Amino acid sequence: MKAVLLAAGMSSRLRPLTDDRPKCLLTVAGQPILKRAVDALRGAGLDELVVVTGYLEDRIQDALGAWYPDLRVTYRRNADYAATQNGASLLCARAVVEGEPFVMLDGDIVFDAEVLEAVVRSPHADCLALRPADDLGDEEVKVVLDAAEPTRVRRIHVSLPPADAAGESIGIEKFSAATSAVLFATIEQRIGEHGPRYEYYEKAFDQLCQDGRLALHAVDVGAHYCAEIDTAADLAEVERALQARAR
Repeated sequence: MKAVLLAAGMSSRLRPLTDDRPKCLLTVAGQPILKRAVDALRGAGLDELVVVTGYLEDRIQDALGAWYPDLRVTYRRNADYAATQNGASLLCARAVVEGEPFVMLDGDIVFDAEVLEAVVRSPHADCLALRPADDLGDEEVKVVLDAAEPTRVRRIHVSLPPADAAGESIGIEKFSAATSAVLFATIEQRIGEHGPRYEYYEKAFDQLCQDGRLALHAVDVGAHYCAEIDTAADLAEVERALQARAR
């Protein structure tokens, strides 16, 4: 199975740290975010990688080439990375994985390898990693589960009421071959209707879940560490957490 890693963004909120490198090449607890993620992918048996790049793409290609000279990597470029969101970046991978099962992850998350393994090994063909939480704010992608089928995702959207959410989607998903085709078609349709500037892939997930065309299930990964890095404060908090665990 292929893995799609999204790493196109400019990460302007992390400047000046990202003036000369993409966010995924920032180091946390002595290891670049990207290397930590790819090590986890390989450990889970995913040895074919599709990386969607954009900002400072040469730095990513050079790093992966140096770290993993034998890794099969396909690069797809989001040329409009400065003016689009992750929906457009995921759509860039369409020609490589459409009609195939694949695992997807954002390039700015730090997580225990067990988080990825739980998603990959899940019996559900379509699933996402869920961090159960009751402290969700404005930025977290909230997940509402079905009362009658407790692992099934009914809604997924950043603007959902936190009180209704079981937790947040951390940015690791697995999709079946059948869903793959429907997903890319839906993202393309939504970008055509709404434009790419504010079109996040979660909006396509949400639409498909509401339409009943996607039976997406949540995999509870609350027993393991996972965090998204958007700001310098996030980076510092993840550094503190990982250093504390290493003691």
